[in-house]
Amino acid sequence: MSSHSRPSNRRTGAQMREQLIEAGMRLLEEVGPEALQARRVAAEVGASTMAVYTHFEGMPGLVSAIVTEAFIQFGAALDAVAPTEDPAADFLVMGAAYRQYALDSPQRYRLMFGLTSLHTGAVADFTTEPLEDCSDTATYLQLVTVVQRMIDAGRIRPDPPRQVAARLWGLIHGVVLLELTGHLGTEGQALTAVLGPATIDLLTGMGSDTAELEASMRRAVETIVETLGLGVEPDSKMAEPG
Repeated sequence: MSSHSRPSNRRTGAQMREQLIEAGMRLLEEVGPEALQARRVAAEVGASTMAVYTHFEGMPGLVSAIVTEAFIQFGAALDAVAPTEDPAADFLVMGAAYRQYALDSPQRYRLMFGLTSLHTGAVADFTTEPLEDCSDTATYLQLVTVVQRMIDAGRIRPDPPRQVAARLWGLIHGVVLLELTGHLGTEGQALTAVLGPATIDLLTGMGSDTAELEASMRRAVETIVETLGLGVEPDSKMAEPG
């Protein structure tokens, strides 16, 4: 029996669901998606495979629940730093938090975005109205909100905010995937030499004032270092608009 196992009696249905989700997430990160099998996950909590079918109707249901919980934790990571009066700085901090979540939980991140052999069901259309039953909708709307704040403050041109958010998400997601697969080194260059400058270029192209953007970047770097604890030097290329 696994060292994580617990007796299967005296647990409510909600407790069993929570423990199975936690066990699945733990196995996913420690072993990989191939470990997400009913027998193995159930053994982690000292239960029979029937528990997976009773509470999730099988592994697809459990995987979907794992993805839902992963997006909740993802959203909490993006929301960890309180908003300021500078929406552009807040967006840049959010981008750094996004990247850090993916680096801290790479297997979870891949599963969330369908980058494993496991299938998780519906996918949201990020450019139209949100699908109410998509686990990632609330997280995406966090990005839409900060984009709307940048538009309202006159920091970028007033394109449809959901479309702008999709462009920005695409940029961050692409850089993160390249970093996760080892194509951008392992010393943080992805943030300072690629993601930061590319984001600055995109915001500048959308009408952001260079001087204001430079000030926002410096505020963001201070927050990233002090609050998120990430190793970004104040004079790094991330703080230099192109």
